[in-house]
Amino acid sequence: MDSLVVDGSIALGFVLQDERGSAALRALDALENGIPGYVPAHWCVEVANGLLMAERRKRATHADLTEAFLLLQSLPIQTDNETSVHAYAATIALARQYALTVYDAAYLELALRRQAVLATTDKALAKAARHAGVSVL
Repeated sequence: MDSLVVDGSIALGFVLQDERGSAALRALDALENGIPGYVPAHWCVEVANGLLMAERRKRATHADLTEAFLLLQSLPIQTDNETSVHAYAATIALARQYALTVYDAAYLELALRRQAVLATTDKALAKAARHAGVSVL
């Protein structure tokens, strides 16, 4: 694996005990061992919202969120600067083709463009990725 596109579900699995599964652990291991990670521009907002919802539902504390943000910021994950350039054409076409949200299609578009493995626990996104010829972690 040369690079990895990390979706929000995997990132939450890095930091929330009740969402940590084998895919999240494999992705975290890959990143910690030098595999570059990429995310679309909305990733940070999506993950921050997921963590805030976990705090509101008493699944995490404020201190847990602080620790989570520090971990996420320490990982070799780069925000893709071209997400918006592809949103109105390639990304929306993928969303239509595979019945995905545009948010999820952005991960697929990025994985296709970077020829990267997609790390997700989202079943619909994983199915779409496989149909599009993208490897799923």
